Amino acid sequence: MALKRRCWLSFDLGLRGKYEDLYAWLDTMEAKECGDNVATFFTEKTRKEVQKELSKVLDENARAYFIDGKGGFIKGGRKRAPWAGYSKGQIEVEEE
Repeated sequence: MALKRRCWLSFDLGLRGKYEDLYAWLDTMEAKECGDNVATFFTEKTRKEVQKELSKVLDENARAYFIDGKGGFIKGGRKRAPWAGYSKGQIEVEEE
């Protein structure tokens, strides 16, 4: 019997995502909420097993980042961050 380990799942399903299907899966995992679209749970399942189960639950536009000691996308991929460019583009306005 494999040892249970803590894992995290961050997900972005978009506006038309199958939230009920994912929420049902998370409920079976007895997952706990960790903020917007982040959950944690204990599992004996491998990364591949979780990825296979979630491939049946998530649609083609969904993104899921899984952390189980190492992190990585198990569905979808990285996109441009909303904060990209903020540190370079700030212009100081001088008062006259």
